[in-house]
Amino acid sequence: MLNFAPRHILASFAAVVAIAQHAPASAADTQVAVAANFTEPAREIAAAFASATGHNAMLNFGSSGAFYTQMAHGAPFEVFLSADTERPAKAEKEGLGVPGTRFTYAIGQLVLYSTKPGLVDNKGAVLKSGNFEKISIADPIAAPYGVAAEETMKKLGVDAALAPKIVKGTSITQAYQFVATGAAELGFVALSQVIGETGGSRWVVPANLHTPIDQQAILLKTGDKNPAARAFLKFLKSGKAKAIITRYGYQVR
Repeated sequence: MLNFAPRHILASFAAVVAIAQHAPASAADTQVAVAANFTEPAREIAAAFASATGHNAMLNFGSSGAFYTQMAHGAPFEVFLSADTERPAKAEKEGLGVPGTRFTYAIGQLVLYSTKPGLVDNKGAVLKSGNFEKISIADPIAAPYGVAAEETMKKLGVDAALAPKIVKGTSITQAYQFVATGAAELGFVALSQVIGETGGSRWVVPANLHTPIDQQAILLKTGDKNPAARAFLKFLKSGKAKAIITRYGYQVR
């Protein structure tokens, strides 16, 4: 005589089989070094990535320059999301990155921002008036947004006059914090940092005033054998990730 399992047990078994078929064979973690300007979109992308794949992207935030120094000294990052093209290209050339995995994941926008309404006009003329005590920028040595800020001031012919008023943050995050806390009346920050702010005043710096802020990603040699690292870079190119990136004020290709 044949014995049949109750229908509810068979249904539960079928559900388990269906879940198993759609889950990754083995979920894994990957260590990702992320440029500070990309903090919020990276968090959203990591959450969507975990939901879609079961893998976890362990995010570390800081300046691109500081990350490169750490990687060169053996830091165990497996994926690098830089704020420029220079450092990922250097990583590939110097053997830290996997050849052929480098690509532009976002194009950043520079903004002159103040928490004070009316201080920053829609043409950036406040830079020439000099009616402020301090202006913050990210350190150009470590952060590409700092380079863009310096190029903008030089292009406008105000770099010499503003030099005594500049306070430099170790990253774009600190440059923003100087403005947010009032340590500087205004500062050059990433659009992604203030896109959700409703108050204050801002000027989105025209792209022709500085070198394009092409932000590139690369798979590092330390993550070459980690399926989670490769999966994260693949997900970063997906439509779902690009939708998040553009929502934060970046452009994508």
